[in-house]
Amino acid sequence: MSDPTPLPGPVPSPLPVGEVPTTAPRSIDLPVPGAALAIVAHPDDAEFQCGGTLAKWAAGGCVINHLVLTDGSKGTWDAHVDTEALIEQRRQEQMDAASQLGSRGKVVMLGHVDGELQPTLHVRDQVAYWIRALKPDVILAHDPWKRYRLHPDHRNAGWLALDGLVAARDPHFFPHHDVGVHRPDAVLLFEAEEPDHVEDVSGFVDTKVRALMAHRSQFVTTHAIPDDDDGSAAEAFRQRVLARAAQVGVAAGVPAGEAFKALTEL
Repeated sequence: MSDPTPLPGPVPSPLPVGEVPTTAPRSIDLPVPGAALAIVAHPDDAEFQCGGTLAKWAAGGCVINHLVLTDGSKGTWDAHVDTEALIEQRRQEQMDAASQLGSRGKVVMLGHVDGELQPTLHVRDQVAYWIRALKPDVILAHDPWKRYRLHPDHRNAGWLALDGLVAARDPHFFPHHDVGVHRPDAVLLFEAEEPDHVEDVSGFVDTKVRALMAHRSQFVTTHAIPDDDDGSAAEAFRQRVLARAAQVGVAAGVPAGEAFKALTEL
């Protein structure tokens, strides 16, 4: 048997996103919520996973909020990096990315150590507090049930979002909070093992790309954009994001989409 023909040129890094729907989704497009909260492990996770959806909702008047659970301190391959400087850079990048999406809400950085996030009661308490304080109609979060996931922060961030939601809706959990209980209308889980909902993000993928480009510290590690890029690698990254959105849109019959597992009975 002959060896397979190699692809021409370097193979770009795959985008860190979830599965593409293989069948028509059960639902397309939630009503634009009044407020939404993306609960994510790291700076840039929201932009990769649901940036088009957040941009679309922001344009429709939704108040977009980010809750980032870790400090992003391991988001580099440089063994000699100034970690404190990287943490501050990633904080500012997340603020800039949220602005690119049109966010009018809060960007909350809990600052737990990147790579060491655990689904403890302490962190659940924090997540539940921000769900109660921000009162989102929709929460967007990592799917904790996805099989073969390598990164522990993504798994644990998913559990924390869902466990925090359960606590936030019941007055007997964390009664020391100075805000009332809150029950969202829906949860959209990204990186889903079995996506069944698509948000049509036609016209908002370039906004998603602009938000992703705010995360300059991640150009080498996740964007595959070298430090000496002449613009071609950045354009190739943009084309990969556009192509992925188009691929997701096929199952839903829309030009561009983002895929989720929708939970609506909360």
